[in-house]
Amino acid sequence: MVGVADRVADRTGLGEAVIGAAFLGGTTSLSGIVTSVSAAAEGHAALAISNAVGGIAAQTAFLVVADIVYRRANLEHAAASITNLTQGALLIALLTLPWLAMSVPQVAIFHVHPATLLILLGYGFGLRLVALSHKQPMWRPQRTSETRPDVPDEASLRGFSTTGLVLRFAALAVCVGLAGYLIAVCSVAIARQSGLSETIVGALLTAVTTSLPELVTTVAAVRRGALTLAVGGIIGGNTFDVLLIAFSDIAYQPGAIYAALDQRQGMLIALSILMTAVLLLGMLRREKYGIANIGFESFLVLLIYAAGVAIQVYLG
Repeated sequence: MVGVADRVADRTGLGEAVIGAAFLGGTTSLSGIVTSVSAAAEGHAALAISNAVGGIAAQTAFLVVADIVYRRANLEHAAASITNLTQGALLIALLTLPWLAMSVPQVAIFHVHPATLLILLGYGFGLRLVALSHKQPMWRPQRTSETRPDVPDEASLRGFSTTGLVLRFAALAVCVGLAGYLIAVCSVAIARQSGLSETIVGALLTAVTTSLPELVTTVAAVRRGALTLAVGGIIGGNTFDVLLIAFSDIAYQPGAIYAALDQRQGMLIALSILMTAVLLLGMLRREKYGIANIGFESFLVLLIYAAGVAIQVYLG
């Protein structure tokens, strides 16, 4: 999938960050979409939302793994990109919408909350801003000896048609989607038979499992040298995962899904916002080397995620 996405980025001229967000990030999130929507349709609101938001937190932590794999410098330093910064800001903005929806009086139109429409519209508008920031950047990060710019690889374009690349990617996407359906079936059964809460199963089990495609594709992108694609795939996938909340609200029949959430789901949303903010600070600071050859933001993201997992286990 990474190889195909990298070639599509070069052939279309959209760049690795945009393709990572709209193409790679969205497709690797298919398993999470199927899991959350299936759970919501069966009335498991906590499982659906915990899977969606827990996946965002897990995938942000996975970026640390990619940073460890890339030994030359801090990954966020080498993959500095205005498009990735724009995506990070968009992610924070979108995550505030379900958090606000939980805090205000619940209103539903045909069992769908107005915040769901705002999430869908905000994602479309934000994706356009990401594309414009790539085509017409108003500023650029300072180039250093360790910066890996996003430039097309002419040799990789020979022998591949755009249609063929898209069809090949679509076939791989179907496999990811089918896996997501199987995960949803298994996770509901685990929650019922183990006695664990749906929040624990969603945040720590299905979220990590459905996020494994992002881990694999990110590490693969780093090893290919497509650093902007690696970071863009994670942040773009996280942004796309906010849509899981909107899709879950549409599939949830009893009413607006936000009314069925509690402090544990709210804590997951706050955790994801905090981790994304720390990541953005690291991308702006661009520390070349840090603790264990990773940036301060990677170290803090790991600590925050570990603390979040501990709190979720404590809450039960």
